[in-house]
Amino acid sequence: MARALVVIPTYNERENIERLATEVLSLPLGLHILIVDDNSPDGTGQVADELARRHPDRVSVLHREQKAGLGAAYVAGFKEALRLNADYILEMDADFSHDPKYLPDLLRKIEDADLVLGSRYIQGVSVINWSFWRLVISLFANKYVQWVTGMRYTDCLGGFKCFRRKILEEIGLDRVMARGYVFQAEMLYRAHRKGFRVAEVPIVFCDRDFGVSKMSKRTVLEAFFVVLWLKLTVK
Repeated sequence: MARALVVIPTYNERENIERLATEVLSLPLGLHILIVDDNSPDGTGQVADELARRHPDRVSVLHREQKAGLGAAYVAGFKEALRLNADYILEMDADFSHDPKYLPDLLRKIEDADLVLGSRYIQGVSVINWSFWRLVISLFANKYVQWVTGMRYTDCLGGFKCFRRKILEEIGLDRVMARGYVFQAEMLYRAHRKGFRVAEVPIVFCDRDFGVSKMSKRTVLEAFFVVLWLKLTVK
């Protein structure tokens, strides 16, 4: 099997990261993990380093000096994944909102695609433990991205994905602008505009049990303006 690497950004995920890494490594897929920690004050980076010591051939850690946004963390992680010669690069949250059991589905689907999205909305609404208003905001944001960009994928803002390395090479990671959650729409739109094959697989998204959500009003405002900027500038 071609080398597949899972990029997991962390900030204050000490309660989750060891259990998540253990579940990912236990899958019969030979997956490698890259943890990208933004200098978490709760000691997540130290837990990640211990995981790397216990699994030196399968776990790597990239330490960043400060929290600079999800998009920036993923860009750094993707660059490192390319340097490590990964053929398939997967991304997922550290808080178990993305269940590792769906990783085999993403890897099976990538055999016939260039980018696979884990979709919360391909089979109706498959979200657990969200408030009514958070769900409304998510659905509205997804419709907004579809309306502005013309993309018709069911989940344009999901963060559970699998890329072939050629997408990350051809997109040009240094051109990526978004720093918050709208990074997910930007990466999808850049791949879409370049004509890459995009597929979706259904997932159930379950809100975190431990830790605190990183969503903010600033994130929502960034999403509104970045999507417009993408439509006007990305060819």
